[in-house]
Amino acid sequence: MNGKIVVATGATSGIGEKAVEALARMGARIVFVARDRERAELTLRRLEAAAPGLGHQSHLADLSLMRETSRVAEEIAASTPRIDVLVNNAGAIFSDRRVTAEGLERTFALNHMSYFVLTKRLLDNVKAAPAGRIVSTSSSAHQGATLDFGDLQSSKSYGGLRAYQRSKLANVLFTRELARRLQGERVTANCLHPGVVASRFANEAGGWVAPVIGLAKWLMISPEQGADTLVYLASSPEVAAVSGEYFVKRKIAATSAAARDMGAAKQLWDASEALMAKA
Repeated sequence: MNGKIVVATGATSGIGEKAVEALARMGARIVFVARDRERAELTLRRLEAAAPGLGHQSHLADLSLMRETSRVAEEIAASTPRIDVLVNNAGAIFSDRRVTAEGLERTFALNHMSYFVLTKRLLDNVKAAPAGRIVSTSSSAHQGATLDFGDLQSSKSYGGLRAYQRSKLANVLFTRELARRLQGERVTANCLHPGVVASRFANEAGGWVAPVIGLAKWLMISPEQGADTLVYLASSPEVAAVSGEYFVKRKIAATSAAARDMGAAKQLWDASEALMAKA
């Protein structure tokens, strides 16, 4: 990773933080997006301690808003003409349904649309790399989920876990369609299930979600363990030519039938482009 540039979201805690620290120690310069200034400054200090003098950089944005995601992508694109690895890792689960200022259900907005918008805006920069990679964090929670294209914003009925599962299915479908569109390019796109990780994830979920997940954390793996497959997909020569796959523990893994539906993948892409155009 010496001399390579990694742009990442969800990098101020959990698997994202451990992943960027590991990649920095391998020689990568890290550019990351954070919502909270204090946490961004703390992560910058950790990166500088892990790998000093590489020019690590932070940007502030609320990735649940498409306008903010587009703005920060423009900032990054202007200052970072070449991106070797784009890591889409921001995400959350919410027990109650809330709508963003742009009219999107916030789980869908943060967990899917931030991946979509940031990738679209930075794709030319990733293509400028000799061998670009796009790595997106999904979850085994996608198993059993389906997308209702007549109600992507869960306005008819809402359940926090169901909305999260649908967003993770969207991550796999997004990866598959992105990889299809990148055929012939020097860019790969893959996604992963990191495992069930004890991190800050769900701390702000509200309702029953935060205490239940909090009680279960002693059964979960560490953020360092959860970051392993992400780091592998971002750096390993073993997967340099692999694209459009879903990984678990560094291995290509089976997805649900819904996650293999390329018609749904294209439909989700088209719907996401339409939403992005309105922002």
